[in-house]
Amino acid sequence: AVDIRCAAFRSGSSRRIEWKFQKGSSLVLIYYGGELTEPYRDRVQFSPTSIRFQSVTREDSGKYICEVVGDGSNIAKSEVNLVVQGEATPVPVPVPVPS
Repeated sequence: AVDIRCAAFRSGSSRRIEWKFQKGSSLVLIYYGGELTEPYRDRVQFSPTSIRFQSVTREDSGKYICEVVGDGSNIAKSEVNLVVQGEATPVPVPVPVPS
């Protein structure tokens, strides 16, 4: 299993959380409107602080973006690059995001 953390999440008041996957110029929603989207519904577990893949393949390599919309429509964002190399253990690499 692989956990990808949402560094933008802060506990407190209710917030809207969205997860996106970017590979090249393609952007796909993973978690939106309070639910997981297809084809992630059967492969990913959501929590406010992370998403967990039960297993990953090379096709899952790319940038995972967590956006948290808070009070007053403030948006916090964190990004993680996931690199899956063959059968080896995947390595999530945090990407610094300017505030």
